[in-house]
Amino acid sequence: MASLAIKLPITKDSGDGFTMIKDFQTLIKQNLKMLLLTTRGERVMEPSFGVGLKTYTFSEMRQSTFDDIETSIMKQAAVYLPVIVIKEINFIPDDHDLTGLNVSLRYDIPSINVTDLLEFTI
Repeated sequence: MASLAIKLPITKDSGDGFTMIKDFQTLIKQNLKMLLLTTRGERVMEPSFGVGLKTYTFSEMRQSTFDDIETSIMKQAAVYLPVIVIKEINFIPDDHDLTGLNVSLRYDIPSINVTDLLEFTI
């Protein structure tokens, strides 16, 4: 089967040399995660790309901060990942790490009739 992209983080694979992504659902999930974690100005030739979730690490975790993050996610996804429809975004402060934030994002991929969930902690 043909590969769509290299899987990040890069790992070796005996079949392809490196672990590759071979389905659109996994590719879109990886691209969404990169969009959320990339800080604006970090990507070469695309200075507007990225939500920059890590820049909120030491922010006061209150509703207005979550609203700002959600607005940024929606705007960035509309421009850079129009193939998805975001259904729900949840932010849960990490009880064990006062600067940590758990992010849960549920989205649809209408073109392949799939609903998926991206969860991670920053």
